[in-house]
Amino acid sequence: MAQFFITRPVLAWVISIFIVIAGLISLPSIPVAQYPQVAWPQITISTSYTGAAPGEINQSVAQPIEDELNGVEGLAYYESVSDSSGAMSITATFEPGTDVARAQVDVQNAVARVEPLLPQSVVDQGVLVEEAGSGFLMMVALTSDDGSLNDIALGDYINRNVAGEIRRIEGVGRAQVFAPERALRIWIDPAKMTGLNLSSADVVAAVRAQNAQVSAGKVGADPNPVGQQLTANVLIKGQLSDPEEFGKIVLRANPDGSAVLLRDVARIEIGAETYSFGSRINGKPAAAMGIQLSTTGNALNTSEAVHAKMEELSQFFPQGVSYQIPYDTTPFVEASIEKVLHTLVEAMVLVFAVMFLFLQNFRYTIIPTIVVPIALAGTVAVMLVAGFSINVLTMFAMVLAIGILVDDAIVVIENVERIMATEGLPPKEATQKAMGQISGAIVGITLVLAAVFVPMAFFPGSSGIIYRQFALTMVTAILFSAFLALTLTPALCATFLKPIKGHHERRGFFGWFNRNFDRLTARYGQSVSLVTRRRLVMMVFYLVLVGATALGFLRLPTSFLPNEDQGFIITDVQTPPAASSNRTDQVLAAATQMYAAMPEVENTVSIRGFSFSGQGPNAGLIFTTFKDWGERERSAEDIAMAANMQLFGYQDAQAFALSPPPIPGFGTTGGFSFRLQDRGGQGQEALLAAAGQIMAEAQKGGIVTGLRIEGLPSAAQVFVTIDREKANAFGVTFADISATISQYLGSAYVNDFPNAGKMQRVMVQADDNARMSTEDILALTVRNTNGGMVPFSSFASVTWEQGPSQVVGYNGYPSIRIAGNAAPGYSSGAAMAEMERLAEQLPQGFGYEWTGQSLEEIQAGSQATLLYAMSILFVFLLLSGLYESWSIPLSVMLVVPLGVLGCVVAVLLRDMPNDIYFKVGLIAIIGLSAKNAILIVEFAKDLREQGQSLIEAAVTAAKLRFRPILMTSLAFTLGVVPLAIATGPSAASQNASRQLYICASHVPAGTPKRLAKVSPENMKAMALACLSFATSEAAMMEPIPKKVP
Repeated sequence: MAQFFITRPVLAWVISIFIVIAGLISLPSIPVAQYPQVAWPQITISTSYTGAAPGEINQSVAQPIEDELNGVEGLAYYESVSDSSGAMSITATFEPGTDVARAQVDVQNAVARVEPLLPQSVVDQGVLVEEAGSGFLMMVALTSDDGSLNDIALGDYINRNVAGEIRRIEGVGRAQVFAPERALRIWIDPAKMTGLNLSSADVVAAVRAQNAQVSAGKVGADPNPVGQQLTANVLIKGQLSDPEEFGKIVLRANPDGSAVLLRDVARIEIGAETYSFGSRINGKPAAAMGIQLSTTGNALNTSEAVHAKMEELSQFFPQGVSYQIPYDTTPFVEASIEKVLHTLVEAMVLVFAVMFLFLQNFRYTIIPTIVVPIALAGTVAVMLVAGFSINVLTMFAMVLAIGILVDDAIVVIENVERIMATEGLPPKEATQKAMGQISGAIVGITLVLAAVFVPMAFFPGSSGIIYRQFALTMVTAILFSAFLALTLTPALCATFLKPIKGHHERRGFFGWFNRNFDRLTARYGQSVSLVTRRRLVMMVFYLVLVGATALGFLRLPTSFLPNEDQGFIITDVQTPPAASSNRTDQVLAAATQMYAAMPEVENTVSIRGFSFSGQGPNAGLIFTTFKDWGERERSAEDIAMAANMQLFGYQDAQAFALSPPPIPGFGTTGGFSFRLQDRGGQGQEALLAAAGQIMAEAQKGGIVTGLRIEGLPSAAQVFVTIDREKANAFGVTFADISATISQYLGSAYVNDFPNAGKMQRVMVQADDNARMSTEDILALTVRNTNGGMVPFSSFASVTWEQGPSQVVGYNGYPSIRIAGNAAPGYSSGAAMAEMERLAEQLPQGFGYEWTGQSLEEIQAGSQATLLYAMSILFVFLLLSGLYESWSIPLSVMLVVPLGVLGCVVAVLLRDMPNDIYFKVGLIAIIGLSAKNAILIVEFAKDLREQGQSLIEAAVTAAKLRFRPILMTSLAFTLGVVPLAIATGPSAASQNASRQLYICASHVPAGTPKRLAKVSPENMKAMALACLSFATSEAAMMEPIPKKVP
C-alpha cells in the first residue's frame, strides 16, 4: 500500500482531506460530558404516609413494594428509607445497560400490583415513580427582591409555573421543589369541637360532602322531542374556592333551625401544603428546586437547556421576583474539558519541539504536524458514529494517542532520512526502500497496540463503560495512525523532503547535540554487546526485576477514582433528634455565615427538612459553591477540612462538610458506602449496637476516618397506649380513635379545591396551640356509640420512649448506612478491607453489603486480572501469527515486566493507588513496552537474513533503532508532561494518569512534588537498562538460515 501512495501523493491528500472534513462536521454534533454514562440506572419510588411512625411506614408501605420489586428484570439492588416526617422512598438500581424506560414501566407495574395492599391515605396521595440519579445536577431558586412575596407565595409560584416546565426538559430526571405550594388549611380547635359535641370525622365528612365536583348533566340532551332546539350544560358550584366559602360549610343543623358552621370550630386560611421544608440563598428566604439528571441525560446539554428555559420564564415573573442558579455542577465539566484541550495543545507543542531537536529539519518536523490533526479528526468522526462523547477519558485517550501518532510518523521519517544520508538516494527512492523495511513493523505495532486495548471494550459493568470509551478511542486513533503512516506520511516524504549529504548537522547547537548523542550511541552499543555475551547473568537479573515487579504490584493500595476538586462541597447537618425546625434553622444560619466569611465561597444554598441522610425537622443540607479555580488558593478538600474544624465545634448539631463523588450518580458524597444488615431478625436496637461496635473498632484501627451513620438518629417518641377494654366499655371503637388522633395531629388530606386555576389540597389539622404537648393528646375527645364525647385520658396513657426516626432497608433487610473515608496514607481499598474484617467479627445474624461507588470498585478490581491476562494473550497471539513463530513473540513480551516495574515504582513513590486510571495505563504499557522491542526485532531479522550473526544482528539493530526509539520515548514523555503538572479542574484525574504514561515511555519516575528533570546520566541509564534487555531478547530468536552470499 505504501508503494502505491508514494507514486500517488494527490490521492493520499484527497483521502486525508475527506477525513478532516468528516471530523469537522462531527465536532459540533458530538456531545460533551465529564465522564461517559457510567452510573447505574436508577428508578425512585416515593410517597407519603403522613402521621405514621417510620417502622409502620416500613412495614405497611415499603415492604410490600420491595417484595414485588424482587421480580423486576435487571434489578441490581434497592434501598428503602422511611422517615418520621412520613416520607417513604425506594431507590431501585439496575444493572448497567438496562433500558431505563422499560425498567420504569416494570417498576410502575409492580407498584400497581401492590397498590391495593397499601394504606388508603397513601393510595389517595399517590405513589410517584421517577427516573433520577442520586445527586443534584443544579439548583434553581426564586427570590423576592422587594420582600412582597413570602416563602409560601414563592413556593406556590415555582410549583405552578416553573417546576412543570423544567421537568419537561430532556435530560431532567426529577425536579424536587423544597418549598410548599398553597393549600387550604383548616385549623381545628379541639376544645370547641368537644363543647359542640363534634368529632374530627364530622369535619372531614362535611368537607368531603360539601366541597365536591358535581356532574349535573344537560338541559335538552338526547334523546329529546323533535321540536327541541337548544341544549345547555347545567352547572352547580359544588367545589368551594376560598376560605370564606369553606367557613360556611354546615357541620350540623340543629332542630331549632340554627347550624354549626366550620368557621365556628376552626380557623381557615390559604396556607402551605406542608411546613416541612425551608430554603435560603446566602441567608435570604427563597424557593429552591433541586434538579436531578436522568440516567441517560447529558449534564452540559441539560444545564444549558435549564438556563435557557429560566431566562425565558423570567419574562413572565411577577414584579419583584427574580431567579438565581446558585448551584450548578456543570462548570466543572466545562472547565475539565477545556483544561484537557489545553493539555492536548501543550502536548502537541512539546512533542514537535522534541522532534525538531532530533530531526533538526523543519521539513521533517512539519510532516507529523500535518498527520496528527488528520488522525485526531478521523477519531472524532468515529466517536460520533459510535455514540461516544467528548469527555475526560476520551480526551485523555487523544493526549496519549498523540505520542503514538507521532511515533509512527517518526519511524517513517527517521528511516527515510537515514537511507538518504547513508546511501545517497533521492527522497522518492529512499522512501520506497524505507517503507519496504518498516511496513511490517508498522503493521505489527498497530496490531499489537490495538490488541492491547480491544479486550477492554468487552468488559461488563460501569468500569467496562469507562474502559470501552477509552479503549475504542485509542484503537481508532492507532488505526488512523497506521493508515496515515502507510499512505500520507510516505507520500509527503517522497514529495516534500529534499536530498541531503550528511547524516546529521555538525555545526552549532545541533552539532554539539549530535556529537554527544553519537558518543552515547557508541557507548550504548558497547554495553549492548557486553550484555548479549552475558545472557545468563542478565536473565537472572531480569527474573529478580520480575519478582520485584510482582511484589510491588501486590503491595499497591486499591481505589476506584481519585477525588476531584469539583468547585463545591456539600454539608450535611443534623440537629438533636427531637429538635424543632427552628433550632435547625439557627444552625443552618450559623453555618451559612461561617461559609460567607471564607474568601473562596461564592454562594451557599441551605435547605431545612431535607438531607441525603433523610427528611425531618432536624435535617438540613448546605450546598457551597466556590469561585473559579484560578481565583482561589485552597482546594475544595482544604476548605472542607477548615469548615469541619468549625462545624465540629457546634454544640447543638452534628455537621460534616463532604466532597461529592468523582462520578455523578455513584452516591451523593465521596468515600465508601457500607450497609450493615440485620439478617437474623435481631431488631433495631441490636442493629444499632452492632453499628456502634464496628464504628468504635474501626476508629481505633487508624485506617478509616470520618465514620458516620448516614441517617437520622433515634429520637424521643410519644407512645400512646390504648386500653382496649376500657375503650370498649366506653363504647369507643379503635377505628374512631385512630382516625381522631391522625386527623388532629397528622395533617390529614381531605380533597382538593380550585385555587387560581389549579386544583390544590384541603388539609385538616388541630390548631398549633392544641398539639404542643402530651397533655393535649389526652385532652382530645372521640365520640362513642351513644353520641357522647369521651376524652382520651379515659382509656389511654402516654409515655416517652426512644425509637427510630428512620428505618432503612437494603435488599429487603433492615440496615444501617455507614459512610466513611480512608485515613491519610491509606487507600479506599484498604479502608474497605478493614470494614469487612471488622464486620466478620460481629455476632451471628449480621451481614453486610457494599453499594454505589464501593460496589463498583470491588467489581472493577475483580475484573482487572482477567483484563491484563486477555491483553497479554491477544498481543502474544497476534505477534505469533505475524512472525510465524512462538519464540520471537516471547522475546518481545519479555520486555513488558520492565515497563510495569517502572509504573509500579512511580506509583509507589507517589503514594498513588491502583485505580481505574492505573489499570488503563497498565494496559497501555503492555502495548507500548512491546512497541520498541518490535522495532528492534524487525531490524534484527532483516540483518540476520542479510548474513549477519545472531549477536551481531541484535547489536546492530539496537544501535540503528536507538535514536528513533529514544526520540519517540522522549516525545511521548513530554507529551504527557502537561498531565503531570496539571492544576485546577480535573487535575486529580490528569495527575493520576501521569506516572503510568511516563513509565510507559521509560522515563524515570518523578519526585514527590514535581516531575523530575531527565538528566543525561538518567537518560543513559534508562536507555541501557531498557534497550539492552530488548536486544538480549532479540538474541533469543529462532535461528534464521543465512542467505548464500
